[in-house]
Amino acid sequence: MDKVISAQDFWSDQNNAKTIMSKLDGLKNLVFQWQNLNEKANELSEIEQLLETETDEELSEQLQKDTKKLETEIKKLDIKTKLSGQHDKNNAIVSINAGAGGTESCDWVSMVFRMYTMWAEDKGFALNTVDMLSGDEAGIKNITFIVKGEYAYGLLQSEIGVHRLVRISPFDANKRRHTSFCSVDVIPEVEDEIDIVIDEKDIRIDTYRAGGAGGQYVNKTDSAVRITHLPTNIVAQSQTERSQIKNRVTAMRLLKAKLYEYEQEKNRQAYEKHYDEKGLIAWGSQIRSYVFMPYQLVKDHRTEYETSQVAKVMDGDIDDFINEYLNWKLMQKK
Repeated sequence: MDKVISAQDFWSDQNNAKTIMSKLDGLKNLVFQWQNLNEKANELSEIEQLLETETDEELSEQLQKDTKKLETEIKKLDIKTKLSGQHDKNNAIVSINAGAGGTESCDWVSMVFRMYTMWAEDKGFALNTVDMLSGDEAGIKNITFIVKGEYAYGLLQSEIGVHRLVRISPFDANKRRHTSFCSVDVIPEVEDEIDIVIDEKDIRIDTYRAGGAGGQYVNKTDSAVRITHLPTNIVAQSQTERSQIKNRVTAMRLLKAKLYEYEQEKNRQAYEKHYDEKGLIAWGSQIRSYVFMPYQLVKDHRTEYETSQVAKVMDGDIDDFINEYLNWKLMQKK
């Protein structure tokens, strides 16, 4: 790679040069992290050997804490080494849509959104909602948000597909068991790295009054923006900003990301495969099931990984599912 960078014509292609430099920086960062963890492991090993000859309860307790912390850091680094895709380091644009199940599924969308919100908070990622449509009675019909953080897309790509919930319905007076569905789609935010030219004649821009919780939070003007790319019928919209101009900028950024992903998938002759992974938002197409009753279990149907810690998962503890998916994905490539 050093030979490539030192070539005289390296910077003649700015986009390619930036991609290579970003990849190099990422590799250097991984090596630095590995060296740092290796040093910590050696230090803990020396302390462990010292405790074999001397008794020190306080030092022993500290060793256990530091060992657990090191194990967590090693696990995080292990996940990063599995993220080698072109846009794995990018921010993630996530969309959740309610499927079969009416109000139940709208409530399920709000629960899944909360799960990702708590996961993002735990990672130190920022989460910005750009578009949301509330359910008729409760919950959310669909929502689009951007998770901003290193490797956000690489990690969240494991969530693409249909998520199924089985529980006793809080909306059913007879307390019957209901099954709900929602679909999750994830694409990388790539606006700064690509040059997508959108002809004005190929788009339709609609403005409308943004929805809200009511009262002072409802926009009184048509500030929400919906942009439709006519040749592909791809739609991007934003309504969370009070300024129509800001919503238009955000919607255009989302549209560019969607068009780029569309072209990438088409070039790989895999556009249909991307949406097959999501499938119909109903029976037989789910990637993961969340069972609250009559027993508690969350199971990924691709990797077969499962856990009975439903509450922890709904509070954003999905790293094990992500790690198992990345392992499964590597096996599929092999």
